[in-house]
Amino acid sequence: MSIVMNVILVLSWVFIVFGMIAVFRLKNIYSRILSSTTIDTVGSLLIIISLFFAVDSFRFVVRLVMLIAFLLITNPISSHVNIRSAYLTGIPLNDPVNNHD
Repeated sequence: MSIVMNVILVLSWVFIVFGMIAVFRLKNIYSRILSSTTIDTVGSLLIIISLFFAVDSFRFVVRLVMLIAFLLITNPISSHVNIRSAYLTGIPLNDPVNNHD
């Protein structure tokens, strides 16, 4: 089981590294927020799934399932709130200052 856990952890780090690269490569704030939230959710889920292989108690498995449910509920909501506040404050979709094209 340790091999499966390690493979899933390495996969989560790959997602996190590609997400960090995407945050710096994307051009506007809305794409950056979407990318960071997606990568945060996927990376966290993979880390929690790898913990399933490390625990042997049913109580911890129940806690991990509750943590996954909490993560799946709160991450999209926080992303929506951040994007909505950026939209309401008037941040344009295409930022002419940081446009590298």
